[in-house]
Amino acid sequence: MDRRDFLAGTLAASAFAIAPAAEAQSAITRPREFYQLRRYALQTGPQMAMTEKYISEALIPALAKRAGPVGAFRLDIGPETPTFYVLIPIHEPGLAATLELELAQDGDYVKAAEPFWSAPAASPAFLRIDSSLLAAFEGWPRITPPAKGKRIFQLRTYESPSYRDHILKVQMFHSGEFEIFKNAGFQMVFFGDTLIGQRMPSLTYMLSFADSAELDAKWAVFRNDPAWKKLSADPRFAFETIVSNITNLILSPLAASQI
Repeated sequence: MDRRDFLAGTLAASAFAIAPAAEAQSAITRPREFYQLRRYALQTGPQMAMTEKYISEALIPALAKRAGPVGAFRLDIGPETPTFYVLIPIHEPGLAATLELELAQDGDYVKAAEPFWSAPAASPAFLRIDSSLLAAFEGWPRITPPAKGKRIFQLRTYESPSYRDHILKVQMFHSGEFEIFKNAGFQMVFFGDTLIGQRMPSLTYMLSFADSAELDAKWAVFRNDPAWKKLSADPRFAFETIVSNITNLILSPLAASQI
């Protein structure tokens, strides 16, 4: 068994462990995506232009040969601006371990990425890059790009105080929360369980809106939905605080984003 197969098997086992029991079997026949979510921490100034050029002219064209659609976003509202996020769908988790090695063998990518890769220490292209690996929820197994047009995106991460509570929160989505989102008119982009990353256990999902007014209006509908009030009071989920921290970011797509 090679390293990729071992990693794929290990992470797939973890993903099944956190899925509701009734859905673990469906995962065998209904493939779901995995996501690498990259975060590029930047300084205001030349770094932003250089990194956006790299993402649009090197990274996304290279990834388009291997995966898609790829999302690229600018952080507009959040604690760490300026920051870019790149959402990369992959078909099996082992690809996350070898993606950079594969890109390094792509001559077109290497040529386009050269200014970013070789930026001198005196004027680096970024401060730091980090990434997380997520498994798509069984109930939302693939990215759903929003309709074309001017959009903003909301990226939300829920941290839980224990793995038990994390599993319960995932089950809560599959026990009616997806339907409440749909009834409120949300455009849901992806839902992912964090397999590798910071501040685990956690889950992350993305929503899309025409503007901030629509965002506020739809969340008001969600909060006031009797089905949400019933679900959030269900003793299965309400016996303690199963979400201990929420990170809420507002993003806008870069020009090259495919989402």
